[in-house]
Amino acid sequence: MAVFRKAWLQPGGSVIVSRSALFLRRAVHSVDGNVLSFHVLFKSISKMMTIRTNDFRKLDLNLLVAFQVLVREKSVSRAAERLFLGQPAMSGALARLREVLQDEILVRTGRGMEPTAKALTLYAQLTPALESIRATLFEQPAFDPATQSRTFHLGMRDWVETWLMPALVARVQQAAPRVRIAVRASDARQGARMLENEEIDLGVSVFPDGPPWQRRVQLAAMGYRCVYDGKRLGIRSPLTLEQYLAHPHLVTPTQADFRGPVDDVLVGGSKRRKVIYATSRFAALPLILRRTAVIATVPEQAAQQWAEVFGLTSSPVPVHISPFAISMIWHAKREVI
Repeated sequence: MAVFRKAWLQPGGSVIVSRSALFLRRAVHSVDGNVLSFHVLFKSISKMMTIRTNDFRKLDLNLLVAFQVLVREKSVSRAAERLFLGQPAMSGALARLREVLQDEILVRTGRGMEPTAKALTLYAQLTPALESIRATLFEQPAFDPATQSRTFHLGMRDWVETWLMPALVARVQQAAPRVRIAVRASDARQGARMLENEEIDLGVSVFPDGPPWQRRVQLAAMGYRCVYDGKRLGIRSPLTLEQYLAHPHLVTPTQADFRGPVDDVLVGGSKRRKVIYATSRFAALPLILRRTAVIATVPEQAAQQWAEVFGLTSSPVPVHISPFAISMIWHAKREVI
């Protein structure tokens, strides 16, 4: 009923209030010291406002829909069928309408039931308003990317940006040339907070289950690969476990410093690797790999890109690591159903 308050009560109230101010000013200036007249006039205006508000309390959206169908069908029984109501309920709605509108609404004639002149006038005025309410409540406006002019704030890790954004930006430029994208660093620990603080509109990364308002959809399942300078290490793909453990490693920690998902598997098998460098960002890793005899275990998409762009060697990980999910998260308040 918020729509009705906005559409009817506020304009009605505003008219009364503005008239009240005008009447009060006239009362003050035109009645020679007659305080009684002032009070009588004020009480009359207050009564008018109360009557107007009470009139709306007798109406609800269902009753107005019933009015619309009754006038259109010109029959209580047919209107009841259209609204999937029993005839007694429809007759009760007609009785309420007659009381509120002070009009018969439908009258019997030689050709059956016909709407009154007042009912036809109200029908012509109310139908566009009801259709507008239906559209507002139940029809979402079509999203046309070509006409959008706004900025979307996305949160993701830098390797996700490298993997996802080149193709996405090219597509957005073609389909939505007036749209801008701002990417901010985000990860599993920061995603929900950044959404709640409206720092980002969407997060794309590895995200855990979040608060009840967080919505999430999985975009891809991804595994890991090793990447290294094959010429510098003198090792071809695929790596053996012995080769993997014989060389130092770079990590992007998911837990404590110098510890990644592969270490849980190695420790379970009573093995360890030598980690010499840890960073939360991926951007410098391929440059370090090209100049150092080290190995990095990274998401497979990053490994494939680095092999293509930097001439590095990509190899399957010689131990089994469970794949992970890349998800998109957003706040429920931004959801359009």
